[in-house]
This record gives sequence, C-alpha cells and structure tokens, in this order.
Amino acid sequence: MTARTQFDADIDTALADAPLQRALADVPAGFVAGRRRAREELLEFEPLRRVARDIRDHALAHLDLYLEAFESNATKAGSRVHWAASGDDACRIVLDICRAAGARTITKSKSMVSEEIELRERLQDAEFDVVETDLGEYLVQIRNEKPSHIIAPAIHMRAEDVADVFRRQHGHLAPDRKLDTPEEMIAEARGILRDKFLSADVGITGANFLVAESGSAIIVTNEGNADLTMSLPKVHVILTSIDKVVPTFSDAWPLLRLLARSATGQAFTAYTTIVTGPRRPDDPDGPEQCHIILLDNGRTELLASEMRPVLRCIRCGACMNHCPVYCSIGGHAYNSVYPGPIGAALSPALAGAEQAAHLAEASTFCGRCEQVCPVEIPLVSVMRQWRSLALEQPRSRRARVMLHTWARLAQHPRIYRWCAGIAARSLKWLAGSGARIRRLPFLHAWTDYRDLAAPQGGTFQQQWAQREHKRAQRDRADVSAARARKSDSVP
Repeated sequence: MTARTQFDADIDTALADAPLQRALADVPAGFVAGRRRAREELLEFEPLRRVARDIRDHALAHLDLYLEAFESNATKAGSRVHWAASGDDACRIVLDICRAAGARTITKSKSMVSEEIELRERLQDAEFDVVETDLGEYLVQIRNEKPSHIIAPAIHMRAEDVADVFRRQHGHLAPDRKLDTPEEMIAEARGILRDKFLSADVGITGANFLVAESGSAIIVTNEGNADLTMSLPKVHVILTSIDKVVPTFSDAWPLLRLLARSATGQAFTAYTTIVTGPRRPDDPDGPEQCHIILLDNGRTELLASEMRPVLRCIRCGACMNHCPVYCSIGGHAYNSVYPGPIGAALSPALAGAEQAAHLAEASTFCGRCEQVCPVEIPLVSVMRQWRSLALEQPRSRRARVMLHTWARLAQHPRIYRWCAGIAARSLKWLAGSGARIRRLPFLHAWTDYRDLAAPQGGTFQQQWAQREHKRAQRDRADVSAARARKSDSVP
C-alpha cells in the first residue's frame, strides 16, 4: 500500500471514528476561542506578527553566522555542542552520551524533533528505561501511539480514555480509586512520574528557541515537567533543530509573546526556562553536564529552496486548530510527525515528496492557517507548490492518461472548445431542473461529500464571446449615433 493509499484509508477510518469526532469537536471551544480572546486583548497583536516574521526571516537569512555564534557562546558557558546531519546521527550521539553516563533511567519532555527521529524507540531498543514526562506524551507512550497534535499530543483522547489507560497500565490502582476529574488523573500521573524524575540519570528536552548572543536555550512548558527533567539528572541533553536560533533575547521576546497566545490563548506559558550551560559551582542545583544537539535532517536543503518560509514555524499549532481538514480527521490520519497545514508544508521536505507530498491535498485552501500563523508563513502557497511537484509525477496510470489528454486538448483550441461545450451541456442535462449535481459516477470522490454546481449557461469562452459580441454591437451603435448627431448639427 502506497503512502497516498494509506492516507485515504486513514481518512475514512478517522471520519467513522465517533469518539475521535467527539474529541475534535472540542477544539473550537478551546484553542480557537482562547486565541481569539488573546488576540483581542493584545492591541498590537497583528503588528507583532510582522515583527516576528521579520525576526525569523533575518535569522534564517544569516543562519550560519548565528549558529556559529551560538556554538561559541554555548561552549563558553560550559555546554558541549554536537552537530547532527541526520536523525541517525542525532540518535547515535544521544546513545553515546547515555552510555558514557552509565544511564539506566532516562526522562524526556515533549519534543517534536525527538518524534521526528524516533529517539524514544531507539533508546528503548538499546534497553534504556525511557519515560515521557509530558502528560499527553506519557499517555500516547502507554498506548504505543504517536502524538496527534504539536502542543496537545493526546487531543484525540477524552477523559474516559485517560482513566481507562491508567486502570490498565497502573497495576497498583484499587478498583474503587476515583479517576473522574482532571485533578484526580493528574495526581495519578504525578505519583508515577515523581519516582522517575528522582531516579533519572539523563534528562532529554527540546528547545523552543536558541539565543546566539548567550548560547542559551529557551524551553517553554505548562506542566513544569521539563524543569524537573533538566535539573534533577546529572546529564541534560537538549535536542533541537538548527532553525530555532535567534540573534538576541530581544528577538526572542516578541516570539514568546505570540507563542502562548497563538497556541493556547494564554498571555504566557506557566514555565519559561532559560538554560545557559550546566550547573556552576555556586548553583544550588542543576546538571553536571549539558549537551546541545543541533539537528539538520533536511533543513539546509529547505533553507536553500523557495519554501524557506516554512522554517519560520515556532510550533504553536494554531494552523491545526483552525484547519477544517485537521479538525475533521485529527492528526493520526496524516501518518506524519507534523500533521495539519504545517505538516503538509514541512513533511515533504523532511520525509521526501514521494512519501508526503500527498498531504498537501488535505487542504481546502481556505487560508485560515495563514490568517492565524504568528509568523505569517504562506502555507497555502507552499502547499500549492507541493501539489504542483506531485503533478509532475502522477501517481497512477489513470492520472497520467487524464493529464496527457488534457494537455493535448489544450494545444488544439477548436477541439477543446467543442469538448467543453459537450461537457457543459451534459452536466446541465444531468442536473435536470436543479442547480446542483448530487452524484457523478466518475467523480464520486468529490460528490460523495459535496454537491457539484451545475452549469447555468454556456462555457466560459462562449459567454465571453457573447459578451464581446454585445459590446461590439453597442460600440457600433454608439459610433452611428455620434455620427448622426454630428450630421444633424451641420447647417
């Protein structure tokens, strides 16, 4: 089964999944409403988006310089910086660090980059005890699933699903233990994770931004799990991608102001932590070692392409929350680390067009994703480019025949107009007295879910010719009238 065929099957499964549809129905009342309130409360929200866009574009245009500055300053602060060209390289570096530390237990906070390279699976294969400490990530780890959202990994689950996961996984639970409220469920997760935090030898986090001027990493969470992950173990590993760097703290500030507002509707996240190297002699706590792994994994090629604006992304998830397609099928149907509009724009560059270019077809091109993106990524334009590239290599013999036929017709205008006229008359006949066609056998993939507007007249070219003919008649009449008036005025 091809990636595209699997995608079609996963869409059908998602649309028929009643619990998933109930969970997705909560998105507009949560994230979407929250962002709207946050936008209304911040008068400079729209100008701030343009500032953030310019900051990200400037950093990307001079990425090599800022990465070198970051490495230099991070090294001065006591961190060790590693460069990873691919996901395999990054996993190898992490494994080497864990083995050198004699690690047995590894705690990990939410990181989309680690999902991108399947780091947890690689560590588990090497027989390390790895636990996700973000509550949503912890739940999907137990269920052996992938995150279905960038900021809310378990958005596809409802409260009863969480309670069921805990009862099946946590053997110590008494049958009468109540798990009906969020507080009770969080307390249950905290009881398990606390021991993991205290026993961990290595803690792995991502980073929302890297600050070149100081060699610092900025890490944003709402649960505080990242702070425990980075401060309690002896070794802290920061895994992030090369595009996260910004020049200064002043540049990071507008991005932070937009991030939480766009993601959850908060003015600011509960925890915004700045990490600059390992523990110093006079620090009360912190790791003895700090390793920073900078991952490329296809981003250099993307940086050199016309699709560079995708790298502005600050991983807020707003495009998903407002996307009618994502809110209908959820994240798992995409079978991609990055779902939704940003996934459709980014995944083909990271995974390859053959594996992911079809994701760009999962869009209505309504433009809501662009309207809410805090860094103004032209997502629709990028998805359109991926569609164009996919059409250059049609995926089936039927598609190739149809495109070849259309191309031949387009080269012969008279035949094209004749065929278009027959098609218009046929569609009008199929519609009968109605204005819409409810089903077409050869276009059932379209009419299974929407009606097709029936032609109300001739083809566009016929109607244009008629309009031009009438205009020419009016012009001739006006000229005749002018001549008549002129001749009448001559004595």
